[in-house]
Amino acid sequence: MRGLGDGAAAAGRNVNALDVPTAALVRVALEIPDGPEAALAAALRAARAAGVSGAWLDELILAAVLFAGFPRALVVAGLLRRVYPEPTPGQQDAGDYAQWKEWLARGEATCRIIYGANYDQLRRNVAALHPALDRWILVDGYGRTLSRPALDPVRRELCAIAMLVEQDVPRQLHSHYRGALNVGALRAQVEDVLELAARCPSVRADRLAVARSLWADLAAEEH
Repeated sequence: MRGLGDGAAAAGRNVNALDVPTAALVRVALEIPDGPEAALAAALRAARAAGVSGAWLDELILAAVLFAGFPRALVVAGLLRRVYPEPTPGQQDAGDYAQWKEWLARGEATCRIIYGANYDQLRRNVAALHPALDRWILVDGYGRTLSRPALDPVRRELCAIAMLVEQDVPRQLHSHYRGALNVGALRAQVEDVLELAARCPSVRADRLAVARSLWADLAAEEH
């Protein structure tokens, strides 16, 4: 999929590359790393009102385990269950670890798409840190979690960016900027995520400034 929607439904002033449900999903993702529970709850209610499906939100919470850790994912899951009391039908299956070889194969495929020409270097770098991290990232991260079909790769990567903006992880944020473009996101959609981050009180101004600088550097590299 190249991009999301036709841009006709704007999420707000100067945010018109994301359709309304996607913008609402991104707003939830922005609150996940450090947002107060009241802000998270409000974002989840607004997401449902904007037409965001329970399946998308369920997938966002599972991805939050990777990008923000189990403690925050559990907080958001508890708040989500007040908005959607049950997991989306068909999405309850947590997966059988007997499938690990399948997860590894699809994790390698998804990770290769996201990292493109940098995939082999990524694998070498992570394996040098610890071989278990290399396997866990592929099997549990990209295979078991990020290759699930209920949320498409473009929205996944836009939400990954949203969850990383508030954290002091510039290398990972830079990688997921590239990853978003590699899976088919439009530059304007990434810029809309940053615009939504600028409107989110939970995102620190200094972290936003770094995120914008990294995005500008990436644009300069490609010209």
